[in-house]
Amino acid sequence: MFIDSHCHLDRIDLTPYQGSFDNFVSAANHHGISGMLCIAIDLEAYPAMLELVRPYAHINVSVGVHPNVKEGWEPTVEDLVALGGEGKVLAIGETGLDYYRIGCAVTDQQQRFRNHIRAAKILGKPLIIHTREAQADTLRILAEEGAADVGGIIHCFTEDWAFAERALDLNFYISFSGIITFNNTQAIKEVAKQVPHDRYLIETDAPYLAPVPHRGKPNYPLYVRHVADCIAQLRCVSSEEIAMQSRKNFHSLFTLAG
Repeated sequence: MFIDSHCHLDRIDLTPYQGSFDNFVSAANHHGISGMLCIAIDLEAYPAMLELVRPYAHINVSVGVHPNVKEGWEPTVEDLVALGGEGKVLAIGETGLDYYRIGCAVTDQQQRFRNHIRAAKILGKPLIIHTREAQADTLRILAEEGAADVGGIIHCFTEDWAFAERALDLNFYISFSGIITFNNTQAIKEVAKQVPHDRYLIETDAPYLAPVPHRGKPNYPLYVRHVADCIAQLRCVSSEEIAMQSRKNFHSLFTLAG
């Protein structure tokens, strides 16, 4: 049984499931997906996302505004605390810094990031971190704001071991996506070999970043198995071991948060 620790279920293509979200959930269950964390990237879509997954006990959500979002509701710390108090909300984010595709000015990104960390600390809930070409500032702000108090997940990990070590020191888990199955990702594969067994997670980031052999096509949570298979080969264990340990790690993170 697998947990997809990061997906965007309100954005997946339901065409293969006769346009039915319930059919999709049933199919995911059938393929061994025992849990999914549906991640918010803006607050305009968040209410509908929450209502979409509310009937399903094994699907939870995060709440936050992605660093690339340029327009829309810019939440205060107080806004995030109010929204994050909902029982379905396990984490705050997706938040962080993205200096590769800058939708929001760097200074605004950094203040938004700090607001999310402060809200997470008030709520006692972990953070979902997006970082791209912003290694130093991501780590610096996490440290300055005391994010280790709540920890969280470095999602869709694309950095090196030096970054991973520092993130681990700051009480964060490392989550691997379908990118790890790509050919030109040796640095990520090396991290997957070295990360402690009790500090890794697996994800799809569906509908984005489909793993091999589905690369370039719409992604779905059931493809998280391919991520597990790749990590299993790298760590010389079974896919079942990766599924079990990542599931245990997910529950450990969010039980500690609770």
